[in-house]
Amino acid sequence: MSELPVVPLGVPQLEVIAVKQGAFGVDGSGDTSGFGGLMQTVTLPGASARPYGAGFDELADELELSLEARSVPKSAIEQVVIDRDEMTVFVDRAHLVDVVRALRDEPGLRFELCTSVSGVHYPLEVGRELHAVYHFLSITHNRRIRLEVTTSDADRHVPSITPVYPTCDWHERETWDFFGIIFDGHPALTRIEMPDDWVGHPQRKDYPLGGIPVEYKGATTPPPDQRRSYN
Repeated sequence: MSELPVVPLGVPQLEVIAVKQGAFGVDGSGDTSGFGGLMQTVTLPGASARPYGAGFDELADELELSLEARSVPKSAIEQVVIDRDEMTVFVDRAHLVDVVRALRDEPGLRFELCTSVSGVHYPLEVGRELHAVYHFLSITHNRRIRLEVTTSDADRHVPSITPVYPTCDWHERETWDFFGIIFDGHPALTRIEMPDDWVGHPQRKDYPLGGIPVEYKGATTPPPDQRRSYN
């Protein structure tokens, strides 16, 4: 009788989001190479169980106590993933601003810097196709944490955290530009890499790999006093 594998504490269970068949996602091509029978399981790290180890339990406790003191519901934290010695906290988007404010202001946390905001597109993760990912650094306590917010492709709205971390302004603009995540409350959510009249969001997995005209359509450089204003 075979025994079930033992998963060490703090190691996330793998969450299966899809099973792919064939090579390179090709389907119905009459492939005779034998790759048509190739099966690939697509997984993401799931929630970790305590104890997390490596000081992550202390960090999680500090965050939970801070949110409780601020009357933020426990449901604000969806799950905690410890993977490759890094801590990712999945946050309900409705409470994202409350959580990042606690990260910044709580003395036991004191994450002074949000170093980046980026996006990920998982088209096979139905109902959670878009992820907004935030990296924070605490200079005071010399540690890092990652927050992740998921949303569906049909409802791409996530609250902007620029009121708490103003330096996220350009990061959120780039994430919208490339992935189409709409950051509600951003002071000027406009293109930052692509031209203003560009159609689509080029880093999504469903964006065409070719056949897209790359010329700037009728682009001109207006005088400084006629350029777009963010006021």
